Amino acid sequence: MDKLRGTIGTLSSMQLTADIEGLDAQSKTILRRAEVLAVILSETVTEYKGYSRKEVMDFIETDSITDMKEVSQGRTNTQVRSDNVEFVQLNEKTSLFDLAFRARNPVLSTETMQISLHVDIESQKNYKPGYPIEKRGLYYLARRLSSQLSLITERTDYSQLEKCYSIWICRDDIPKEERYTISVYEITNTKNIGINTLPKGNYDLMTLVVIKLGNRVYNGKKEDEGYDLLRFLNTIMYPHRDDFMATMSDYIDFSGNKELWKEEKHMNGLGESVYRDGLEEGIEAMILENIEDQVPAERIISKLQKYFHLTEEMAEIYYKEFASNA
Repeated sequence: MDKLRGTIGTLSSMQLTADIEGLDAQSKTILRRAEVLAVILSETVTEYKGYSRKEVMDFIETDSITDMKEVSQGRTNTQVRSDNVEFVQLNEKTSLFDLAFRARNPVLSTETMQISLHVDIESQKNYKPGYPIEKRGLYYLARRLSSQLSLITERTDYSQLEKCYSIWICRDDIPKEERYTISVYEITNTKNIGINTLPKGNYDLMTLVVIKLGNRVYNGKKEDEGYDLLRFLNTIMYPHRDDFMATMSDYIDFSGNKELWKEEKHMNGLGESVYRDGLEEGIEAMILENIEDQVPAERIISKLQKYFHLTEEMAEIYYKEFASNA
């Protein structure tokens, strides 16, 4: 199997995710990791067919990954390749993409010119929230496409538009017959009267991928189409399983990361090495969410010791530091 070399940050995210409910703040932390994104993209993006997961991971523009990009009308319009909001429309609700980023389009890029794919990944607890998820996904695609151009003028160059992907991972409320399915919706040329030689790249600008899970146990077979993607995502979205790390290790290999194990050897547990390596957000997210749920301080400190292998003293220090932000 095409395994990726895992980083200490991803290992920490997995360690944290393995013990919590899917789709909360901590669980989404894992979806931001480049190794995780590479597994998802390699199985869903047509332009990445034939590329290894390592190559796909290298295509990801990690500095563009954000969960603060707005969807709402009048709020996503930006210059090409910029994630900064250009203007705000009055009296409009703020809506954010779960995870938006850019990645290299190897089909159209050249040695001297970079063409990107604009990707949005949405983790959705309920497939039936009261409206069709597919319509919302198409709206998000339209907004992501339009956001690539600034205010429209007579000189607007529409050839600058780059392809967008919106990938929805739906967990619950899946009809039984639709569980563990992957649906792809895209713009295609369905009919021509006369000759048409228009390149596909001129209209193939939006692809919606809807992935439906639906159960804590995935019983697919290796020979089934989509097996790796569904198994991988099922493990992330339903993390309370003894084989969590074993399953993840089939896709992301941590054994060869000498620096990771060297770091762990010199620390009082993996949690401290992860903290010192910059994953403070995982610890902070756990503390703030538990405070919001009115969990007693002693219980939170106990969780920190369990999940991050901290001493009671260190757990109390972290709690005092981040509780002040609540």
